[in-house]
Amino acid sequence: MTNSFEYRGGAFFCEDVELRTIADQAGTPCYVYSSSAILSRYREYVNGLEGVPHRVCYAVKANGNLGILRLLAEAGAGFDIVSGGELYRVLQAGGDPARIVFSGVGKTREEIEYALAQGIHSFNCESEAEISLISSLAVRLGKTASVAVRVNPDVDASTHPYISTGLKEHKFGIDIAEVEGVYARAAGLPGISLDGVSCHIGSQLLDPAPLVEAAQKLLGLVARLRAKGIRITQLDLGGGIGVPYRCGDPRPDVGAFLQAVKKLVAGSELFLMFEPGRSIVAEAGALIARVLYRKRSGDKEFIIVDASMTELIRPALYEAHHEILPLRQSSFGNVKADVVGPVCESGDFLAEDREVANVLPGDMIAAMTCGAYGFVMASNYNSRPRPCEVLVEGAGWRIIRQRESLQDLIRGE
Repeated sequence: MTNSFEYRGGAFFCEDVELRTIADQAGTPCYVYSSSAILSRYREYVNGLEGVPHRVCYAVKANGNLGILRLLAEAGAGFDIVSGGELYRVLQAGGDPARIVFSGVGKTREEIEYALAQGIHSFNCESEAEISLISSLAVRLGKTASVAVRVNPDVDASTHPYISTGLKEHKFGIDIAEVEGVYARAAGLPGISLDGVSCHIGSQLLDPAPLVEAAQKLLGLVARLRAKGIRITQLDLGGGIGVPYRCGDPRPDVGAFLQAVKKLVAGSELFLMFEPGRSIVAEAGALIARVLYRKRSGDKEFIIVDASMTELIRPALYEAHHEILPLRQSSFGNVKADVVGPVCESGDFLAEDREVANVLPGDMIAAMTCGAYGFVMASNYNSRPRPCEVLVEGAGWRIIRQRESLQDLIRGE
């Protein structure tokens, strides 16, 4: 749990704001984010890369709220996008298109044209067909597109199979054993500058060793490509650094990892790019919910809250763990229970068989470490309006996304 969230006198605070105050005024369920936590994590990367040419590009897919994007843009961040919609968001938040890298395995013609017209920094390409399409579109628009090939280095990230992307059997990137031929064939295409190598082997890596292994493999590739006359100037190592989802678990040492990478690239004259998402925003967010009912079925205890898989799908989708904490500490002790929501699915739970505070109807709880892949994966299943989002800044707070209304549910139908 980040220092931005803590108990003071039995009440749970985000920075200098009591969370109960936000919940009472903004309603529940709601997402609450700490601006200081977001900026602190971002600066951890910037400071760790000091002394080498670099850019830290926040992965918008982790949390694309305009308020958070604007906060990071003002701090000097670049952005990693995976769709035309994310590009639009970054631009609306004041992000500099020249600091945007476009990743993703299935870019459409329309998205590529949009990105070229806006003058983004570069594309991370995942197939020869994509490189050829970018080449033809860039020529037609009179542009030169900076291109990096996403390499699949066949490194096991040892993470959940749904968020692991660096093995041969995954859909992402081009096999490192085949990629030199791709570079050779693409080198003569017009409209592109083939100047980068990139990779991203997966998400939620608590041990950075696989990332270091991938970096070593890519540096070997860069040397071979340069020897063949292909001028590689940029190395994009993606994101992937994880966060502790359980209280007491250690955080990965981002600084030590970056120092190891800096040693590897010393003297290479490479411009380094990183694309962290989860490790910047995850610990900065909490989902606040109100207890509706208590229910017992045989030996099973249920705590029914007004948040569900429509607000936070990670437990159902990834078997993800999120700490469940009360907004006010009490002397009633703990109870072993399932914390579940109102959605008509047996998979609708925030926690299963968990020792949690013995909360009662009307009490409130916080599901922690929800700043990444929380709201962005929310849905309207069961015709549930999506929640509001709140950004805390010191002793103040503001709503950065309004709660959806019933009318919003049928907009466009």
